[in-house]
Amino acid sequence: MSKNPLIMIMETNKFNGTNYNDWLSNLKIVLDFENQGYVLDKPLPAALPEGSLPEEHLTFEKWHEDN
Repeated sequence: MSKNPLIMIMETNKFNGTNYNDWLSNLKIVLDFENQGYVLDKPLPAALPEGSLPEEHLTFEKWHEDN
C-alpha cells in the first residue's frame, strides 16, 4: 500500500531546528491542500455574540476544528 503523498511530505521534512523555512513551506502546502491553511494566516475568531447567524456559527466551529 502506498502512503499518502501529503504524509510523505511531512515525514521526510520534519522540523529539526535548522530547517524552519522549508518545514513551514511544506506545512503550508499540506494545509492548503486540505483547505486548512487559513488557520496559520487568519486570527482566531472572536467569541460570537448572542443572536449570531447560523453561518457565523459554522465558520466559528470550522475554524476551531481545523486549528
